[in-house]
Amino acid sequence: MRTNSGRDFDDSYNDARSEKFIERLSADALSELESLKIFSDHEANTLLFMEGQTPSKMLFLLAGQVRLSMNSSSGRRLTFGIANPGETLGLAPTFSGSRYDITAETLCQCRIASLSRDDFLEFLTRYPAAYKNVARELSMDCARACERVRALGLAATAPARLARLLLEWCANGQKTEDGTRLFCSLTHGEIGECIGASRETVTRIFSDFRFQELLESRGSTMIISNRRALEIYAGMG
Repeated sequence: MRTNSGRDFDDSYNDARSEKFIERLSADALSELESLKIFSDHEANTLLFMEGQTPSKMLFLLAGQVRLSMNSSSGRRLTFGIANPGETLGLAPTFSGSRYDITAETLCQCRIASLSRDDFLEFLTRYPAAYKNVARELSMDCARACERVRALGLAATAPARLARLLLEWCANGQKTEDGTRLFCSLTHGEIGECIGASRETVTRIFSDFRFQELLESRGSTMIISNRRALEIYAGMG
Protein backbone atom coordinates (compact mmCIF):
# COMPACT_ATOMS: atom_id res chain seq x y z
CA MET A 1 0.00 0.00 0.00
CA ARG A 2 1.31 3.46 -0.90
CA THR A 3 0.08 6.59 0.85
CA ASN A 4 0.23 10.25 -0.03
CA SER A 5 -1.05 13.10 2.14
CA GLY A 6 0.04 15.86 -0.26
CA ARG A 7 -1.57 17.27 -3.40
CA ASP A 8 0.68 15.52 -5.94
CA PHE A 9 -1.92 13.06 -7.18
CA ASP A 10 -2.30 11.20 -10.46
CA ASP A 11 -5.36 11.54 -12.69
CA SER A 12 -7.43 9.31 -10.41
CA TYR A 13 -7.58 12.21 -7.97
CA ASN A 14 -10.00 13.86 -10.38
CA ASP A 15 -12.47 11.11 -9.54
CA ALA A 16 -12.77 12.69 -6.09
CA ARG A 17 -14.70 15.49 -7.72
CA SER A 18 -17.41 13.01 -8.71
CA GLU A 19 -17.98 11.87 -5.12
CA LYS A 20 -21.66 12.31 -4.37
CA PHE A 21 -20.75 13.08 -0.77
CA ILE A 22 -19.17 16.45 -1.64
CA GLU A 23 -22.17 17.73 -3.59
CA ARG A 24 -23.46 21.10 -2.37
CA LEU A 25 -20.64 21.60 0.13
CA SER A 26 -19.40 25.16 0.52
CA ALA A 27 -15.96 26.07 -0.80
CA ASP A 28 -14.60 26.29 2.76
CA ALA A 29 -16.07 22.90 3.70
CA LEU A 30 -14.75 21.27 0.55
CA SER A 31 -11.28 22.73 1.07
CA GLU A 32 -11.12 21.49 4.67
CA LEU A 33 -12.42 18.04 3.74
CA GLU A 34 -9.76 17.66 1.06
CA SER A 35 -7.03 18.82 3.48
CA LEU A 36 -8.00 16.10 5.97
CA LYS A 37 -7.77 13.23 3.50
CA ILE A 38 -4.89 10.80 3.21
CA PHE A 39 -4.59 9.10 -0.18
CA SER A 40 -3.44 5.53 -0.65
CA ASP A 41 -3.15 2.95 -3.43
CA HIS A 42 -4.10 -0.68 -2.81
CA GLU A 43 -3.46 -3.80 -4.87
CA ALA A 44 -6.20 -6.28 -5.74
CA ASN A 45 -7.48 -8.57 -2.95
CA THR A 46 -6.64 -6.09 -0.18
CA LEU A 47 -8.96 -6.14 2.84
CA LEU A 48 -10.00 -2.59 3.67
CA PHE A 49 -12.13 -3.62 6.65
CA MET A 50 -13.82 -6.75 7.97
CA GLU A 51 -17.08 -7.63 9.69
CA GLY A 52 -16.84 -7.15 13.43
CA GLN A 53 -14.11 -4.52 13.33
CA THR A 54 -14.63 -1.14 14.97
CA PRO A 55 -14.38 1.65 12.38
CA SER A 56 -11.54 4.12 12.78
CA LYS A 57 -11.57 5.78 9.35
CA MET A 58 -13.97 7.18 6.78
CA LEU A 59 -13.16 5.83 3.29
CA PHE A 60 -13.86 7.27 -0.15
CA LEU A 61 -13.29 5.14 -3.25
CA LEU A 62 -11.62 7.23 -5.96
CA ALA A 63 -10.62 4.58 -8.50
CA GLY A 64 -11.15 0.83 -8.90
CA GLN A 65 -13.82 -1.50 -7.56
CA VAL A 66 -14.42 -2.90 -4.07
CA ARG A 67 -16.42 -6.01 -3.19
CA LEU A 68 -18.82 -5.67 -0.24
CA SER A 69 -19.69 -9.04 1.25
CA MET A 70 -21.16 -10.85 4.23
CA ASN A 71 -19.68 -14.08 5.55
CA SER A 72 -21.25 -16.89 7.54
CA SER A 73 -19.56 -18.76 10.38
CA SER A 74 -19.23 -21.75 8.03
CA GLY A 75 -17.21 -19.68 5.56
CA ARG A 76 -19.93 -19.11 2.99
CA ARG A 77 -19.75 -15.68 1.38
CA LEU A 78 -22.57 -13.55 -0.04
CA THR A 79 -21.42 -10.66 -2.19
CA PHE A 80 -23.67 -7.79 -1.21
CA GLY A 81 -22.54 -5.33 -3.85
CA ILE A 82 -19.68 -3.82 -5.84
CA ALA A 83 -18.63 -0.28 -4.92
CA ASN A 84 -17.51 1.99 -7.76
CA PRO A 85 -15.53 5.25 -7.87
CA GLY A 86 -17.26 8.12 -6.10
CA GLU A 87 -18.84 5.95 -3.39
CA THR A 88 -18.22 6.03 0.35
CA LEU A 89 -17.29 2.82 2.15
CA GLY A 90 -18.65 1.90 5.57
CA LEU A 91 -20.41 5.22 6.12
CA ALA A 92 -23.11 3.92 8.51
CA PRO A 93 -20.71 2.23 11.00
CA THR A 94 -18.29 5.14 10.81
CA PHE A 95 -21.09 7.58 11.55
CA SER A 96 -22.73 5.54 14.32
CA GLY A 97 -19.64 3.93 15.85
CA SER A 98 -21.08 0.43 15.51
CA ARG A 99 -18.97 -2.45 14.24
CA TYR A 100 -18.76 -3.17 10.52
CA ASP A 101 -21.46 -5.60 9.39
CA ILE A 102 -19.84 -6.20 5.99
CA THR A 103 -16.36 -6.86 4.61
CA ALA A 104 -14.75 -4.63 1.97
CA GLU A 105 -12.07 -6.08 -0.32
CA THR A 106 -10.49 -4.55 -3.43
CA LEU A 107 -11.16 -6.35 -6.69
CA CYS A 108 -8.42 -4.55 -8.61
CA GLN A 109 -5.92 -1.78 -7.97
CA CYS A 110 -7.77 0.95 -6.10
CA ARG A 111 -7.14 4.47 -4.90
CA ILE A 112 -8.69 5.33 -1.56
CA ALA A 113 -9.02 8.64 0.28
CA SER A 114 -9.44 8.27 4.03
CA LEU A 115 -9.76 10.46 7.08
CA SER A 116 -9.96 9.47 10.69
CA ARG A 117 -13.38 8.95 12.21
CA ASP A 118 -12.71 11.69 14.78
CA ASP A 119 -11.79 14.17 12.05
CA PHE A 120 -14.89 13.18 10.06
CA LEU A 121 -17.25 13.70 13.00
CA GLU A 122 -15.59 17.01 13.90
CA PHE A 123 -15.97 18.09 10.27
CA LEU A 124 -19.71 17.40 10.46
CA THR A 125 -19.93 19.44 13.64
CA ARG A 126 -18.24 22.42 11.99
CA TYR A 127 -20.27 22.12 8.77
CA PRO A 128 -23.80 20.92 9.73
CA ALA A 129 -24.93 21.24 6.10
CA ALA A 130 -22.87 18.12 5.38
CA TYR A 131 -25.34 16.09 7.43
CA LYS A 132 -27.68 16.32 4.44
CA ASN A 133 -25.06 14.58 2.35
CA VAL A 134 -24.67 11.88 5.00
CA ALA A 135 -28.44 11.36 5.08
CA ARG A 136 -28.56 11.09 1.29
CA GLU A 137 -25.73 8.56 1.20
CA LEU A 138 -27.31 6.47 3.95
CA SER A 139 -30.65 6.54 2.10
CA MET A 140 -28.94 5.37 -1.08
CA ASP A 141 -27.22 2.56 0.85
CA CYS A 142 -30.61 1.50 2.23
CA ALA A 143 -32.17 1.56 -1.24
CA ARG A 144 -29.35 -0.60 -2.62
CA ALA A 145 -29.78 -3.05 0.25
CA CYS A 146 -33.51 -3.30 -0.47
CA GLU A 147 -32.78 -3.88 -4.15
CA ARG A 148 -30.34 -6.67 -3.28
CA VAL A 149 -32.92 -8.34 -1.01
CA ARG A 150 -35.53 -7.96 -3.74
CA ALA A 151 -33.23 -9.48 -6.33
CA LEU A 152 -32.35 -12.45 -4.13
CA GLY A 153 -35.69 -13.00 -2.47
CA LEU A 154 -38.28 -12.16 -5.11
CA ALA A 155 -36.62 -13.40 -8.29
CA ALA A 156 -37.68 -17.04 -8.26
CA THR A 157 -35.05 -18.45 -10.60
CA ALA A 158 -31.29 -18.13 -10.89
CA PRO A 159 -31.52 -16.76 -14.48
CA ALA A 160 -33.90 -14.02 -13.28
CA ARG A 161 -31.55 -13.16 -10.41
CA LEU A 162 -28.56 -12.96 -12.75
CA ALA A 163 -30.55 -10.82 -15.19
CA ARG A 164 -31.43 -8.42 -12.35
CA LEU A 165 -27.78 -8.25 -11.29
CA LEU A 166 -26.62 -7.42 -14.82
CA LEU A 167 -29.28 -4.72 -15.10
CA GLU A 168 -28.11 -3.29 -11.79
CA TRP A 169 -24.55 -3.12 -13.12
CA CYS A 170 -25.80 -1.38 -16.26
CA ALA A 171 -26.32 1.77 -14.16
CA ASN A 172 -22.52 2.17 -14.11
CA GLY A 173 -21.97 0.84 -17.63
CA GLN A 174 -20.89 2.68 -20.75
CA LYS A 175 -23.46 3.28 -23.46
CA THR A 176 -22.21 2.27 -26.92
CA GLU A 177 -23.73 1.66 -30.34
CA ASP A 178 -23.66 -2.07 -29.61
CA GLY A 179 -25.33 -1.77 -26.19
CA THR A 180 -24.20 -1.19 -22.61
CA ARG A 181 -20.58 -2.14 -21.98
CA LEU A 182 -19.75 -3.55 -18.53
CA PHE A 183 -16.40 -4.43 -17.02
CA CYS A 184 -16.62 -7.37 -14.63
CA SER A 185 -13.55 -8.63 -12.80
CA LEU A 186 -15.55 -11.29 -10.93
CA THR A 187 -15.23 -14.98 -11.74
CA HIS A 188 -18.37 -17.04 -12.36
CA GLY A 189 -18.02 -18.43 -8.85
CA GLU A 190 -17.90 -14.91 -7.40
CA ILE A 191 -20.91 -13.85 -9.48
CA GLY A 192 -22.66 -16.90 -8.03
CA GLU A 193 -21.99 -15.43 -4.57
CA CYS A 194 -23.98 -12.35 -5.66
CA ILE A 195 -27.09 -14.32 -6.59
CA GLY A 196 -26.95 -17.42 -4.40
CA ALA A 197 -26.03 -19.85 -7.18
CA SER A 198 -23.17 -22.23 -7.96
CA ARG A 199 -20.38 -21.49 -10.41
CA GLU A 200 -21.68 -24.17 -12.75
CA THR A 201 -25.15 -22.61 -12.75
CA VAL A 202 -23.75 -19.16 -13.57
CA THR A 203 -21.65 -20.57 -16.42
CA ARG A 204 -24.70 -22.33 -17.87
CA ILE A 205 -26.89 -19.20 -17.60
CA PHE A 206 -24.28 -17.04 -19.34
CA SER A 207 -24.12 -19.60 -22.13
CA ASP A 208 -27.92 -19.44 -22.47
CA PHE A 209 -27.89 -15.62 -22.46
CA ARG A 210 -25.28 -15.56 -25.21
CA PHE A 211 -27.24 -18.10 -27.24
CA GLN A 212 -30.36 -15.91 -26.94
CA GLU A 213 -28.24 -12.86 -27.92
CA LEU A 214 -29.01 -11.06 -24.66
CA LEU A 215 -25.33 -10.27 -24.20
CA GLU A 216 -21.85 -10.73 -25.58
CA SER A 217 -18.75 -11.43 -23.49
CA ARG A 218 -15.15 -10.65 -24.36
CA GLY A 219 -12.91 -11.57 -21.46
CA SER A 220 -13.75 -9.28 -18.54
CA THR A 221 -15.93 -7.09 -20.77
CA MET A 222 -19.63 -7.73 -21.38
CA ILE A 223 -21.92 -6.01 -23.84
CA ILE A 224 -25.61 -6.02 -22.89
CA SER A 225 -26.92 -5.89 -26.44
CA ASN A 226 -30.62 -6.33 -25.67
CA ARG A 227 -31.37 -4.65 -22.38
CA ARG A 228 -35.14 -4.69 -22.92
CA ALA A 229 -35.14 -8.45 -23.43
CA LEU A 230 -33.03 -8.85 -20.29
CA GLU A 231 -35.61 -6.80 -18.32
CA ILE A 232 -38.37 -9.13 -19.50
CA TYR A 233 -36.21 -12.12 -18.58
CA ALA A 234 -35.76 -10.64 -15.10
CA GLY A 235 -39.51 -10.26 -14.70
CA MET A 236 -39.32 -6.47 -14.81
CA GLY A 237 -40.93 -5.93 -18.20
